[in-house]
Amino acid sequence: MFKIFRNNCCGLDVHKTWIYACIGITDPNGRTEYKQARFSSFSNGLRDLAAWLSRYSCTDVCMESTGKYWIPVFNILEKSCFVTLAHPKYTKPQKGNKTDRKDAKWICDLFMCDMIKPSFIPSPEIRQLRDLIRYRAKLTNMLTGEKNRAQNCLTVSNLKLDDVFSDVFGKSARSITNFILEHPGETFDVSPFVDPRCKTPVSEIQAAVPVMTKATKK
Repeated sequence: MFKIFRNNCCGLDVHKTWIYACIGITDPNGRTEYKQARFSSFSNGLRDLAAWLSRYSCTDVCMESTGKYWIPVFNILEKSCFVTLAHPKYTKPQKGNKTDRKDAKWICDLFMCDMIKPSFIPSPEIRQLRDLIRYRAKLTNMLTGEKNRAQNCLTVSNLKLDDVFSDVFGKSARSITNFILEHPGETFDVSPFVDPRCKTPVSEIQAAVPVMTKATKK
């Protein structure tokens, strides 16, 4: 027999469409009675789940961190319950004839005996800040990828701007690139587009631009 640390707790098996819940209520004699139910993962179903937990005075809830499906459940239940989020490796059920209801009961039993290591969940403000930072990092990676793609286009077009400019996407280099795109094949002087602070001589920048010269026109 395992020692019971929580006399009234619930285990949730969270899926995309359904949530299977199992409440374990242990009396003073050590006998445990289980209450099981299935709820929709839609907003109304999550509210019904919160009301069902309140009906049995259950405030300790445990569930797996399965993908992103746990987040809406957590957002609803954290207002009225102490929610423990567990890594799936700590709630892995035994091999055999497993069902969703059995998985919920298994999580409830482990949680009841305090055999689940909780995951750290920051405050709502920190979670929102995390989402913003991750989204910013994603946009930065996308921007870097597009810049690399543009650089490859310049390379295969024999535009050696990266040899004469430290930043191919700087003001001077972009001005030259835009002029070439708007006037393909035309000879032009790059000096009006080069910033006076540029350390590379204008002659080298002119040589890096593959345009037709007067000699080749003849």
